[in-house]
Amino acid sequence: MADLTTRPTPATATAAPPGRPAAWWRSGPGSLPEVRWAITATVLFAAAGVCQLAGAPSWLWWGLYLACYAAGGWEPGLAGLRALRERTLDVDLLMVVAAIGAAAIGQVFDGALLIVIFATSGALEAVATKRTADSVRSLLDLAPERATRLDPAGQEEVVETTELAVGDVIVVRPGERVGADGQVIAGSGDVDQSTITGESLPVDKQVGDEVFAGTVNGAGVLRVRVDRPAGETVIARIVAMVEQASATKARTQLFIEKVERRYSVVMVAATVALFAIPLALGQNLQDSLLRAMTFMIVASPCAVVLATMPPLLAAIATAGRHGVLIKSAVVMEQLAGITQVAFDKTGTLTEGRPHLTHLHALPGSGLSDHQLLALAAAAEDGSEHPLGRAVVAAARDRDLRLPAATRFASLPGQGVRAHVAGHLVEIGSPAHLLSEPAPGAGPARTPVAELAGPARTPVAELAGPARTPVAELAGPARTPVAELAGPARTPVAELEDGGHTAVVMLLDGRPAAVLALADRIRPEAAEAVARLTALTHAAPVLLTGDNPRAAARLAAQTGITDVRAGLLPQDKVAAIRELQQEGARVALVGDGVNDAPALATAHTGVAMGRTGADLTLDAADAVITRDELATVPTVIALARRARRLVMANLAIAATFIVVLVAWDLLGELPLPLGVAGHEGSTVIVGLNGLRLLRTAAWRRASTPTPPGAGPA
Repeated sequence: MADLTTRPTPATATAAPPGRPAAWWRSGPGSLPEVRWAITATVLFAAAGVCQLAGAPSWLWWGLYLACYAAGGWEPGLAGLRALRERTLDVDLLMVVAAIGAAAIGQVFDGALLIVIFATSGALEAVATKRTADSVRSLLDLAPERATRLDPAGQEEVVETTELAVGDVIVVRPGERVGADGQVIAGSGDVDQSTITGESLPVDKQVGDEVFAGTVNGAGVLRVRVDRPAGETVIARIVAMVEQASATKARTQLFIEKVERRYSVVMVAATVALFAIPLALGQNLQDSLLRAMTFMIVASPCAVVLATMPPLLAAIATAGRHGVLIKSAVVMEQLAGITQVAFDKTGTLTEGRPHLTHLHALPGSGLSDHQLLALAAAAEDGSEHPLGRAVVAAARDRDLRLPAATRFASLPGQGVRAHVAGHLVEIGSPAHLLSEPAPGAGPARTPVAELAGPARTPVAELAGPARTPVAELAGPARTPVAELAGPARTPVAELEDGGHTAVVMLLDGRPAAVLALADRIRPEAAEAVARLTALTHAAPVLLTGDNPRAAARLAAQTGITDVRAGLLPQDKVAAIRELQQEGARVALVGDGVNDAPALATAHTGVAMGRTGADLTLDAADAVITRDELATVPTVIALARRARRLVMANLAIAATFIVVLVAWDLLGELPLPLGVAGHEGSTVIVGLNGLRLLRTAAWRRASTPTPPGAGPA
């Protein structure tokens, strides 16, 4: 058996569409008011800082800082007042008050910095929400708006798919998308249903088989009886599941946000007490206000916020340089807590397209492997089927010369037929080409083949029904196929048991070869699985819509033992929830539309960027832009290091706050010294967090976890 594994085809880059900046403002993130206000506040802050450093008049940079306050602070301030009306203390309101307090005692720069930080955070959250909503709506475009329905008289009429009712019969022609979920009642063909099940190869559909709305019909005409109304199709249910998961999935907050509410209450109460109590005891207004404002400055969580954000943002930047897009600091923190990883199969652990892996020449063919491959590729050269393209690619990768093919015919759900170099070459499914002849059929082709030239010519010229049987009966009789089926069936069974797709090649009516095709595993998949197992102390899980045999074959190659195959989108969601109920914090890595609901349900969804569908990329929390699986364990290790730095920074910031607050409460803390201590702690934790920007940080994270090392 010859090894015919092909080389991967490099991805081609696509140019950015013209007019993109304008579109960014009209319908992209720039159309959001939160983004516009955040950009305005940042620009004003930068302009004020430049003016202040350049020695411009104080009224100029003070005015710019106050404009920054207004642009970035009005919305969180308004939201905070609404929360206050509902008897809850919003941290955004606290930041606005702290910023105003800083300005009141002359530290307008500190206040403006707080405003910019919170305005930017709100803008990023608004962008993420918009992208998810847009992508969910775009998913509905997968299902066609119209379908061809047969009326009671058998006449065709084009109707909106929303008008289809259960029991209607629709006609689906080659290349069209199926308009509704239903059952094939007539015809046959190959249907690409990768959007639903994730299978890399089209599935043969015959009478009685189920088809899904939004899948693409290949060759052949199908008549489908509608089984579900438009609102209950699998595509519609995917949309509903993504929306529900996005709405109900608890927003995991950063560590500091989990204590901010209590801290905010204590800080406000202490500030009010520091102002009111001395004032009531006879201290003058200015001294009481100065002491209270000093307390608010030194106790404000500015250093704590910066203790949290720089390590996470630095980790995000480092991951981005190495092909992993992390959408927010919250996601980076979620990655640090992952204890279980689940993988999709097709397009994730595999490359997502079939490759010719083996060619098994059968006894009696009389041809070499390369000669058989050249004949097969010549016959498949006119085919649009992924299997045919894989055969042609394998031949071209070996620089084989393909002879010309004539009288090419593609039979939906069965295969192709062509005359190549004086031979009749047939390539198709074993179920079709190795089927037993009907009883009493006898040798059908041989008499036609034995007829003299003049006898054939007028028959070939016949039109309509007369031509079809002649074309099918030309060449040697099919009777020998039944006699030689045994030698062909054995390798077919072996290959299919091994998870391959087996295709039979007939040469002049006799079995000549069996071709094995499979979706090729990514070279780094096994290593990534091993590293994740060592990192999380739990072996990854395989969740796939593909058949169990193909899934088992892949799992054996990668070292995965927990395999769940034949899953529809809702089944993947159920599997994720089952793992979560068992206490696991799950990260799912996938690429297809069928993965989107599960990606939204998982604690962290990771999408493959090159092959991922638009909805998948938007539903995911992180995107692997270069499709390198090795980056999955690396980015989790990097996230854990970022979390350790966050904890260290919080300890540093808390120490400074405690010391400065105690000094202010128990003694007389000079305002300049308080500001210096506050700013000093901010600089220290900021620089400490930025250590993750170094190239060595990624290299260290990519080092395999030592045996016995548990989760950080």
